[in-house]
Amino acid sequence: MMQTRPRLVLGSGSPRRRELLAQIGIEADDTRAPDIDETPLPRELPRPYCARMAREKVRAVPAGPDDIVLCADTTVALGRRILGKPADAGEAARFLYLMSGRRHRVITALAVRRGDRLWEGDVVSQVRMKRLSDDEVNAYLATGDWQGKAGGYGIQGPAGAFIPWISGSFTGVVGLPLAETAGLLQAAGYPVWRMK
Repeated sequence: MMQTRPRLVLGSGSPRRRELLAQIGIEADDTRAPDIDETPLPRELPRPYCARMAREKVRAVPAGPDDIVLCADTTVALGRRILGKPADAGEAARFLYLMSGRRHRVITALAVRRGDRLWEGDVVSQVRMKRLSDDEVNAYLATGDWQGKAGGYGIQGPAGAFIPWISGSFTGVVGLPLAETAGLLQAAGYPVWRMK
């Protein structure tokens, strides 16, 4: 008798994460964006912050006892500083100028929950942004692509022209590292590679 596959709940409102899952042939049965406070704690470092956000998100998503819930959090870090989602174009511009001509880290933490069990992981990628001119920054801000993105940019959009080099996971920089996601889902009992 064929076992029915567990329901997969994607705890994210990000269309990019849905698109990334689709790349490996996975379509979530449901999408529920968690509502949590994403304020960093005083002196909290980027990597522990990112892991805490993924854990808090996965615990905040309502799900059945046998459902598998997948959540992720992407954080841009410049040294010990967390560059979150900019509140407005002015903050996005400040972030871009801070990263201009420098390397930064993009951390994506993953959390998968099934019942009371939790599987976690994270991927840290190094990203170099070219030195940006005022014209480039202003033209990019005018696209609106910075909105809702950690660090004020998305590598998969127009800002890809600003990134000559990365070391790590491209899909992790976009917001869902696929190799690690597939591994955690398999560990939780989701048949990633089973024929449909």
